[in-house]
Amino acid sequence: MQEQKKRILIAPDSFKGTMTAAEVCRIVRKAFLQADPALEVCCLPMADGGEGTVDAFLSALGGERKTVRVHGPLFAMCDASFGILKDGTAVIEMAAASGLPLAGKDSNPMYTTTYGTGELIRAALDAGCRKILIGAGGSATTDGGIGCLTALGVRFTDKTGAEVPPMGCGLRRIARINPDGLDERLKKTDITVLCDVKSPLYGPEGAAFVFAPQKGAYPKQVQTLDNALRAFAQTVLRYTGSDIRSLPGAGAAGGLAGGLYALLGAHLAGGVETLLREIDFDALALRSALVVTGEGRIDEQSLQGKVPWGVAKHAPHTPVIAIAGGVRGDRSTLACTMGLVRIYEANYRKRPPYEIERHCREDLEYIAARAAKEFLQEA
Repeated sequence: MQEQKKRILIAPDSFKGTMTAAEVCRIVRKAFLQADPALEVCCLPMADGGEGTVDAFLSALGGERKTVRVHGPLFAMCDASFGILKDGTAVIEMAAASGLPLAGKDSNPMYTTTYGTGELIRAALDAGCRKILIGAGGSATTDGGIGCLTALGVRFTDKTGAEVPPMGCGLRRIARINPDGLDERLKKTDITVLCDVKSPLYGPEGAAFVFAPQKGAYPKQVQTLDNALRAFAQTVLRYTGSDIRSLPGAGAAGGLAGGLYALLGAHLAGGVETLLREIDFDALALRSALVVTGEGRIDEQSLQGKVPWGVAKHAPHTPVIAIAGGVRGDRSTLACTMGLVRIYEANYRKRPPYEIERHCREDLEYIAARAAKEFLQEA
């Protein structure tokens, strides 16, 4: 290995449900330094718009975290934090206010809301932020963003003029949209929704059919929500002129992305792509001998803008390996498609789900040590 090529760049997503991205970084870093203490190891915790997005931006770019009181997905009050970067950009995880863990066993996207996400946006505006990044992963909601928009001043009413409930079950009742009450500061604010999926708003690959069952919806409710999102898109087109019917990514966070695109003029962007661009990842990768990435599970969905895919795309001249908690599909095929040299599976013992959390750290350390050894032998 050439002297100037002794840098190892570690850039994983979290292993959702078991380890944060920062924890994965620490374990992999330890394994590589035990293999060769002379290595220069740089850690960059990553995220794709879901869990860990605020941490990833703050870790890479610096800033501060603020905590505010907001309504959770079931309207109970909760504490939610967001980041303010050194340049004044706010970074929000919608899941901090409207995420699935906050809904718990009572989760059902017919009755959950993004209202608290709108309150987080207001808090960012109050802090003077005029550029806002919103991570759209991990939602408990399928409300098309009407909860968030209601909190920001939009009125959604039914045929009688009554305001609809700002949650999934209210979508199908919307007959009129009145944006006149929108917070004036939004006109001077640049909003980007960081999407971890490219799902359309509705249809077989849309927000309801693909994700609502994971959020607690029954089959009949899934169809109801899909029909409601279709109707919502038509109403949005009629009142705003914005067509979100086939917009890629509009279905992210239960349609929050589509709603903010139509009524706030938000941009939709890949979460990992945005983070990698902001930190000039390409240059960091070019100065490294190896990039190590990963996520909780690598499968076909990883090809749709997840962290390992993005990292490999932005390191075309540096070998990239991935360590995943689990792999679904042929590892060689997935690696080749994603531009990875190799994929390692941390759950190499094929432990059952109830054992994974207890052993995930030791398993990751073992596999990372093996990856380090193989890299050093090949270098």
